[in-house]
Amino acid sequence: MDLSIEGMRSQQFSDWIFVFLLVGIAVFSGIVGAFLFSKNRPKEIRFGERMMFAAIIVGILVAIIIGAVQLLGGYLF
Repeated sequence: MDLSIEGMRSQQFSDWIFVFLLVGIAVFSGIVGAFLFSKNRPKEIRFGERMMFAAIIVGILVAIIIGAVQLLGGYLF
């Protein structure tokens, strides 16, 4: 653990980056959930919408993996 001034400053940024990651995961999960359970959703989802939601879901999974690796690697805390 680096307790120098620079090390402590980078630790502070790392904490806020992790918080931003969690907020991003919550927002995009909410978007996907709201669309999937919406009563106004069309019966047939267009190809572009399917690709967009697939990209959002893959992004959520990658963000969760990155957060877990940060926590397990000890870079965050």
